[in-house]
Amino acid sequence: MQQKGVPMTISSSLNSGVAALKANANRLASISDNIANASTFGYKRVETDFHSMVTATSGGAYSAGGVRTTSQRMIDQRGSLVTTNNSTDLAVRGRGMLPVMPSSQIATGTTEMLLATTGSFRTNEQGYLVTESGLVLLGWPAQSDGSIPSVPRDTPAGLQPVQLSVNQLSGSPTTRMTLRMNLPATATEAGSPGDTQPLSVEYFDNLGKSEKVDIDLSPIVPATGASNEWRMVLRDTASSGAVIGEYILTFGDSRTTGGTLSAVSTVSGGGYDPATGSFLVNVRGGPMEINIGQLGDSAGITQLSDTFAPVSITRDGSAVGTMTSVKVDENGYVYATYDSGISRRVFQIPLVDVPNPNGLTALDSQTYAPSRDSGTFFLWDAGDGPTGDLVSFAREESTTDVATELTAMIQTQRAYSSSAKVIQTVDEMLQETTNIKR
Repeated sequence: MQQKGVPMTISSSLNSGVAALKANANRLASISDNIANASTFGYKRVETDFHSMVTATSGGAYSAGGVRTTSQRMIDQRGSLVTTNNSTDLAVRGRGMLPVMPSSQIATGTTEMLLATTGSFRTNEQGYLVTESGLVLLGWPAQSDGSIPSVPRDTPAGLQPVQLSVNQLSGSPTTRMTLRMNLPATATEAGSPGDTQPLSVEYFDNLGKSEKVDIDLSPIVPATGASNEWRMVLRDTASSGAVIGEYILTFGDSRTTGGTLSAVSTVSGGGYDPATGSFLVNVRGGPMEINIGQLGDSAGITQLSDTFAPVSITRDGSAVGTMTSVKVDENGYVYATYDSGISRRVFQIPLVDVPNPNGLTALDSQTYAPSRDSGTFFLWDAGDGPTGDLVSFAREESTTDVATELTAMIQTQRAYSSSAKVIQTVDEMLQETTNIKR
């Protein structure tokens, strides 16, 4: 029986040697891939592990089980960030990945969301932000006021290819204006000359043209004492100076609310809303909300001392202009800057996170796809939840360390040679066995 077991044991040694050759060949393939991509931005090194295979033994005979390998791409490892001179070179600092899609799918209207940790995006002839390998950056488009609408975070359904109007004129009409100023309290006292304080505020109409709301602030001068009242008349230059609103502003003079608005009476125009501190007037292009502050609010229009001082005059909307640059901040917001001096938020780039990044399916061009092993994905705001932030003017380097790979290659070559020697020895032993005479 022992003599019958000897050839079986030798045969298992041969199989084990062959398995070792295959295992080391697999490891050499991963090492070769890692070294080849040592300069590839965003590349994640592959790690090959060996696992022993044990077969049952009986009596004094031992049967070699051999070895097998498994390879895993270490997607959760992060490479060093290097700076560039392109504002749309993006890298993720920390956990999370950029959503991208193949540019070939733009024409079909489908969105196959892939993931990447870095990318050098530039505008193509249609204004899409695309890499040289044909990956389009995905994001949520902003509304006309720059806000990001509520979108589902567990599906890519709300994502759209980021497209910038590089060679197109862009502008938006003014729909809201905020007035903050101080009116002289001495102007409403008896004997005051009652001089009108003029103020003009620029706004942009529906065609991007510059117009003005001319505001006349006239003190109501009483015969005795102080009225603490002003008449505010608003005129629209787009409507040939027609009056679009007239209001009586009354200011308090108590110790707690002195100098703040105590009442607003409407003569013409939309009614004053105490809850918001605003009223609506109709300019030629449509309604416009004008905020003068809430009653008793020291941050609104005030009446103090003897000086007229416009403190802060703001409005939305912008003149027509051509886009000159693009900026992506650490929270993933994409801003377009125009030659008119206006900067607008146009997109938000989310960061995608999965429970097991190493379970993602690796694809070409350093992209990955969610899989059953990676777990379900969620779209986070950059810097929120478990995700890191987004870095522009940066690329992520390969996680390959060439010195480590070369050392592993030497070890693999030695192991391969030794396995080949085992096969040679087994061959010689089998030859000796066949030469035994009965």
